[in-house]
Amino acid sequence: MISPAAYVPALFVVLWATGFIGARYAMPWAEPFSFLAVRFGLTMLIIGAIGLAMGARRAGARGAAHAALAGALMHGVYLGGTFWAIRHGMTAGFSALIVGLQPLITALVAGVALRERIDPRNWLGLGLGFVGVVVVIWPKLGAAADALTPAALSAMVLGVVAMSAGTIWQKRFVGGLDLVTGSFWQYVGATALMVAMSLWLETREFVLTGELVFALVWLVFVLSIGAIFLLMYLIREGSVAKVSSLFYLVPAVTALMAWPLFGETLTLVQIAGMAIASAGVALATSTRNS
Repeated sequence: MISPAAYVPALFVVLWATGFIGARYAMPWAEPFSFLAVRFGLTMLIIGAIGLAMGARRAGARGAAHAALAGALMHGVYLGGTFWAIRHGMTAGFSALIVGLQPLITALVAGVALRERIDPRNWLGLGLGFVGVVVVIWPKLGAAADALTPAALSAMVLGVVAMSAGTIWQKRFVGGLDLVTGSFWQYVGATALMVAMSLWLETREFVLTGELVFALVWLVFVLSIGAIFLLMYLIREGSVAKVSSLFYLVPAVTALMAWPLFGETLTLVQIAGMAIASAGVALATSTRNS
């Protein structure tokens, strides 16, 4: 009998992929840092209420600080950089290519910081997954290169590096915290960073539309609570390199969702890329039998 936990990686990928759909609905109506400050702040309050209702174990000052730093990196810098880059000209296709570097960066850093051993077959899977991501988004790279600016590229790269660093920090210093408590302090850190960036760089104006409200509700409950709880569980239970390889599947799943929602076409080349990425993730997450 298959354990329900076996379905967690697939559920995480599907939920995480909806984040790009939600961002597409939200970004025309709000500035990125201001929107994320509201999103993270609401999430922080909801998770805090859940923690109080459940009587979740509290964190000490040291644990709270580690969790807040991990959250500032994984949520604040990563999503802030991604949203800012897209807002300032980077196409979703090119951003997906850069995000595709994150599993490789994480695997390299995890080998040094956490001394995780990665088998050659897992390295092959990581490389194959990146190739699959490139194939999936290849049809859109021409327009993406034309719209690329150094500032947008720098913001995107900073976000990806921050996601890798935050994942390592979470695994090394935050794994012992209660899942709800740790998530609460993560969003304390992420909210504080986005509020500061919003006050510094933005006008904090919102255009209240149905699309903005829908995107906010979806991103708070499905992404910032649902998907992040799954990600924290996966990081706690497995190696960060294998968990990060799941991000290779996100562009393919996002493309599948965008097909009926926005009328974006799927070519045979893109479908082949999805198959390559899936094979790469299967290799990257496989465990050699003893």
